[in-house]
Amino acid sequence: MSVPPFSSVLVANRGEIARRVFRTLRRLGIRSVAVFTDADADAPHVRDADRAVRVPSYLDVDAVVAAAVSSGADAVHPGYGFLSENAGFARACAAAGVVFVGPGVEALEVMGDKIRAKEHVAAHDVPTVPGFSATGLSDDDIAAEADRAGYPLLVKPSAGGGGKGMTVATGPDDLADALATARRVAAAAFGDDTLLLERLLERPRHIEVQVLADAHGTTISLGERECTLQRRHQKVIEEAPSPVVDAVTRERLGEAAVAAARSVGYLGAGTVEFLVAGDRLDEPFFIEMNTRLQVEHPVTEMITGIDLVEQQLRVAAGHPLDVGEIRLDGHAIEARVYAETPSRGYLPATGTVTLWHPGSARVDSAVETGSVISALYDPMIAKVIAHGPDRETALSRLDAALAETVVLGVDTNIADLRALLAEPAVRAGDLDTGLLDRRETPATPEPSPAALAAVARKVVDAAPPANGSVWGRVGAWRAGGAQSSRTVALEDDAGQVYAVAPAEGDAPVTGGPVEYWVHADGGAHRLRLVSRRAAAARRRTAAGRAPGVVAPDLLAPLPGTVVAVHVADGDTVEAGARLVTIEAMKMEHTVVAPHAGTVRLRTATGAQVARDAVVATVTPAAQVPEASTSSASSAAQVPELVEGTGTPAAQVPEASTSSASSAASPASAPTPSPEETHP
Repeated sequence: MSVPPFSSVLVANRGEIARRVFRTLRRLGIRSVAVFTDADADAPHVRDADRAVRVPSYLDVDAVVAAAVSSGADAVHPGYGFLSENAGFARACAAAGVVFVGPGVEALEVMGDKIRAKEHVAAHDVPTVPGFSATGLSDDDIAAEADRAGYPLLVKPSAGGGGKGMTVATGPDDLADALATARRVAAAAFGDDTLLLERLLERPRHIEVQVLADAHGTTISLGERECTLQRRHQKVIEEAPSPVVDAVTRERLGEAAVAAARSVGYLGAGTVEFLVAGDRLDEPFFIEMNTRLQVEHPVTEMITGIDLVEQQLRVAAGHPLDVGEIRLDGHAIEARVYAETPSRGYLPATGTVTLWHPGSARVDSAVETGSVISALYDPMIAKVIAHGPDRETALSRLDAALAETVVLGVDTNIADLRALLAEPAVRAGDLDTGLLDRRETPATPEPSPAALAAVARKVVDAAPPANGSVWGRVGAWRAGGAQSSRTVALEDDAGQVYAVAPAEGDAPVTGGPVEYWVHADGGAHRLRLVSRRAAAARRRTAAGRAPGVVAPDLLAPLPGTVVAVHVADGDTVEAGARLVTIEAMKMEHTVVAPHAGTVRLRTATGAQVARDAVVATVTPAAQVPEASTSSASSAAQVPELVEGTGTPAAQVPEASTSSASSAASPASAPTPSPEETHP
């Protein structure tokens, strides 16, 4: 493009999507403007822009529009999430004389309401999933309609997207809870608790079609993406093209997507999403249209060679599309890297990234070394995208790129992504939307000998001579024999303790003096120093606990806000009873009673809780004696030096109490909840 469509564009978003849009703006010679909140003042996207303007919230329409006007921006690119599908924001931009890079208000309003969208496209001969709107219906009316529609049913908010609030009612007994959860999340996230109920297709695949449209009469399809690999309605791995869509089905999907887009006079880039039953790929059902750029847009870019952001800007400026002949070249696969702990049921994680190093593939990242990951925003921190001449090559290249991707200082799902890519069903393309939810929660990956040895070397090299004594300067030795290597006791997140001799190695290690992170053999691990006395106390505690006995204290599985307390202090509850619901990073997590007993609450609705904070205690009616955990804790307070280091054992954190309590406080399958952004 010889003449840029705009001179200055404000990106009303954060993280990886803001940085990705900035790359295109930079290539086109367009001045970029970022917005940021106080929590994001030092975020990478702020440094990437030519100018940055503070706003109180990414959802504050007036503040974002004022930032565009004051910075001299000609246009606003909304990215995805936040205000990207907000018709009021589009109107406010127009009123201020700023171009909204997106579709018209009609498309935003029609497609932004799932009930209205479904009725609208059905009138234009686009096939839809059987179901009904709950608008104006009482719970009894909904139950009657549900009986007629047939179970299982997917209950979801009519407004919004990103899987927030979606719950499944497998039968009449589940319906009341599903409705309550969906309404609460919808009201908080979207200000609208209207619900839509749809037939839940058995073993479906989620396939979406990328469309582009301009104001000169052109609306085209750029092929489909396979987005079936999801966990709790959140996409994890996406690819293009779908491994099961043939040329005839691709044409049919494209025609339906184009018809849906044209029915609302669509402009720019959008995505029409379909569900297809695993045994009836020739019958796609429309589920919704996302009137924005999608998180997974890079896979389409890689197989078509088209910069979708550039085309969005062209259309917004009134120019025709400039894409040439559409040809699909090879295969592309994207993996979403989340800050989360898979062994804790994929709960979001927080912390500071002490080392970031991307692998050798396209990586769209929200973080750099030093970035702070909080509970305020979505836990997705990067996307790794690989391309190849065929699907098998693309899968192998993605796995290699993930193995090279280093994130230290915070838990991520990288190791689990690699395990997922290696599963036979995934390699064969035999997918359905429930595949990930049927997988067992993975165990904490065991650190390799290379990882342990690298941390041990770091510990020994960093430790000063013990008390400055001659013994510290001499090092480890035995009478009548040669000097031997000092050993270091290290504990992983699963509570396993290793006695390790340091060895040379170039594995990246960060941290100290007590906690270390290491990346080796394609995986990252957190390791803690442990004294011999503390390790022995752990073994005694574990040996003394009767099989099946759990601690009465229930811990917060992640840092967040208590959004619901389901019992009163002093109540008697049964095993599995819901006690407290905590919200963070788009998800709700419910702590349940591990056994019958009497509840003592340790928190209240609205409280902010830290990860592993005690939120409730359930004392069994017939108290089962437990081995004391205090011995391990008190042992750690003795100023004994950790073997082979100058670190007092008093600095070594104890894991036995928290690990026992964590096991005693299972969380129900998290349901999506309010958050400031969603993809």
